Amino acid sequence: MDILIAIVYVILFIILMVFVFSIGMLKPFMPKKEIALVLVVAFLIGSIGGAFFLEPLYEEVPAFVGELEKNVPGNEETLYLDLSSATDVGELEQNLSKIDGFKSFNETGVTFFLWSFNDKELAYFNSVIGNIDSHYADYTVEPSGRINITLEPGYTSSSALQSFSDWYKLVYGDSIAYAQIHAKLVVSSASLGEFEDALLERGIVATHIEGPTQNVVNQTNQSMISDNEFILVSGVVGVVVSVVGIYFDAVVVSYRKFKKFLNKKVKR
Repeated sequence: MDILIAIVYVILFIILMVFVFSIGMLKPFMPKKEIALVLVVAFLIGSIGGAFFLEPLYEEVPAFVGELEKNVPGNEETLYLDLSSATDVGELEQNLSKIDGFKSFNETGVTFFLWSFNDKELAYFNSVIGNIDSHYADYTVEPSGRINITLEPGYTSSSALQSFSDWYKLVYGDSIAYAQIHAKLVVSSASLGEFEDALLERGIVATHIEGPTQNVVNQTNQSMISDNEFILVSGVVGVVVSVVGIYFDAVVVSYRKFKKFLNKKVKR
């Protein structure tokens, strides 16, 4: 949110509180029965002001905290990417590496989606996957037909896709229709937005982000109260301001009496 808009919202809420305070100061001119109504009105005005002017600012707190954390020198963010097998991963890495703040890009695994396996097929794939390519560091086979393969460091996804596709065509006489490539991109926290924009231009959105910025955003989100609770708190603020207005004259009179008493004591 623009800083100017934020300032305007705060000023508008303060104006509402001044109005609530002024209503409270009318206590000497209203019956005692009306005081309860004044408090109700103060709560409503505070709630409405909180909902329209303060809540939009409150929702921006995690993003604001995240922006502050981004500018801490040395902070890095890790973006986990799920890419289509049609993606030219080498070209993607080359373009990302040209952006200031690039740290590293690694292809970590591939996932194949086949048919739902029966028990016999599940046992067969579990026994054979590890023998297809010695550069498969680890793998899991799910009954749904999803096969997740973790690659050894430095081994490319294109090689892993080729070896699995060759084996599949040899055994089943068909080609793999679709596969997914998993990659890990490490960037400077200060440049996170630029990399997200660069990926979005290619239709890629990180499935998960880890790092100081994301951690502080998550922690801030967890510590914040809900929108409804925030609106109620704003209403309570309105009531408090109204109460201050109601008893303001009495406080001022008491303060003047106390000050006068102190002055007399000093003169003696």
